[in-house]
Amino acid sequence: QVPLVESGGGLEQPGGSLRLSCTASLLTFNLYDMAWFRQAPGKGREFVARITSNGDSTDYTSSVKGRFTISRDNFKNVVYLQMNNLNPEDTAVYYCNSLNAARSPLWSWGQGTPVTVSS
Repeated sequence: QVPLVESGGGLEQPGGSLRLSCTASLLTFNLYDMAWFRQAPGKGREFVARITSNGDSTDYTSSVKGRFTISRDNFKNVVYLQMNNLNPEDTAVYYCNSLNAARSPLWSWGQGTPVTVSS
């Protein structure tokens, strides 16, 4: 399994921004597509965004399109999620992972980073 460490979450007001980071301890990080998922209170974990191994393609769940941007730095083994124009529905614990074609996670989950959007 691959150790995953997410960070950058916190409390933000509606309309605000946060940048999440995820570090993967993996020598072959650059070979894997990476993704962000989130789990809101009382709900299941859902896919948020994906980026290909070399960063040339991304896709997003419809509710975050135009507001969130996923990116990566293969030299640092880090994947980012820039979240703008946050709203209360974005409140969740955010996790990163690699994923297969069915958008199922490949590795064990990290501890996640909590994001709370509230005035």
